[in-house]
Amino acid sequence: MLKFCCEKSLLQQAVSTVSRAVAAKSSIPALEGVLLEGDTQLTLSGYNMQTGIRTAVSAEIHQEGRIVLNARLFGEMIRRLPDDIVVFSADEKYVVKLVCGDASFELPGLSADDYPELPTVDDEFSVSIQQKTIKAMINQTSFAVSTNESRPIHTGALFEIGDNGLTMVAVDGFRLALRREPLERIDGGAFRFVAPGAALNEVEKICADTDALLTVVQGKRHLLFEVENTQLICRRLEGEFLDYRNAIPKNNPICVEVETKALLESLDRVSVVISEKLKSPVRCLFDVDRVYLSARTGNGEAKDICPISGDGQQLEIGFNNRYLMDALRYAPADKVHLQLNTGISPCIITPVEGGDEFLYMVLPVRLKAQ
Repeated sequence: MLKFCCEKSLLQQAVSTVSRAVAAKSSIPALEGVLLEGDTQLTLSGYNMQTGIRTAVSAEIHQEGRIVLNARLFGEMIRRLPDDIVVFSADEKYVVKLVCGDASFELPGLSADDYPELPTVDDEFSVSIQQKTIKAMINQTSFAVSTNESRPIHTGALFEIGDNGLTMVAVDGFRLALRREPLERIDGGAFRFVAPGAALNEVEKICADTDALLTVVQGKRHLLFEVENTQLICRRLEGEFLDYRNAIPKNNPICVEVETKALLESLDRVSVVISEKLKSPVRCLFDVDRVYLSARTGNGEAKDICPISGDGQQLEIGFNNRYLMDALRYAPADKVHLQLNTGISPCIITPVEGGDEFLYMVLPVRLKAQ
C-alpha cells in the first residue's frame, strides 16, 4: 500500500485545495474523501460529481498505491501536526499512520476502487490568461451570477474568447455584470462557453495575484482550468444564455459622473432603515450636480445627498439598495458614469476612464407615489 514522505506545509495546502471539491454528504462514502495516489509523484483529488480538483505535490514515494481518506478528518490531522516531514504509511487493511516529529495519528481509509474517475477533457479550444487577471474578472462578475435553478444556464458566467480578448458576463434577471480584458494571443480561433458559478469561485481561490498563467481548456462537455500543478474540472452549462448585447440599452440620454466611494457611502447611510423584514427601494432623484437619496420603512426614514457631475434632469428612479451597492463595490474604478433614461429603464454603470473594461447594469424598482 501507499507510503511516502512529504513536507507538512505542502501536504496541508494540497489537502485544503482539493477538499473544496469534496462532497459534504454523499451516498458514495468515497466522495466524502480525498483520493491519494502515489506513483512517480503524489496526486490528491477531490470530486463531488460536479466539480473535481486534482493537485500534484512534491513527495518521496516509497511504495506506490492509492487510498481514500475522509477529507475533514485527514485535513484536521495534517493541520495539527508540527512543521516537519510527514511520514505516511497505509497497510493492506487501509489503516493509515501519520508520523511527524513526536506526533502521530492513525485513521481508517477506504479502497480507491470505489472512487469515480475524474472526467477527461478533450482539448477543443484553449486559452492562457494571467492568474491575477482571471481572478479579478471572476471577483468582479460573480456577484451577478444567478442562484435560481429554474434557469440553470444563468447559474454560470459566459466566457467569450475572440480577437477582442476575453469577455465575461454574469446575469441574474435583476442585474448584469460584464468585464473585458485583452489577450496577448488565442490559439485555434474564437470560442465561448458557460462555466458554473460554484466552480468559478473555486478557480478564483486557486489563482494567485501573479502574472503566472492559468490555462482554460474547453472540451465537448467539460472545462479544465489549469494552474501549475493544480487542475479544476467541471461540466459546461448547456442552454441559451441571455443575448446580453441586445439586453443593454444603447439610448441613454442622461449621463452623470460620480465618485464610486461617495455614492457607495451615501447608499450605505440610507440603507440603515432597510432590512430583510422591512424592504424598501432607495429613491434617487437626479438633479444638477447632485443626487438626493432616501428610504423609508417601519424602521424610520433616511436621507442623504451625493455630489455628481452633470444634469440628472430631475429623473426619479428606485433601486434595490444591495444590487446597486454590489455593482459599485465591485466596479474597478474610482469614478463611474451612470447612464440613465427613464424611471423604468436600467441604469448602466461604466468607467469614466479605461474604455470598455467593465459595464454593470442594474434594473430599477418601481416606486410608489409618495
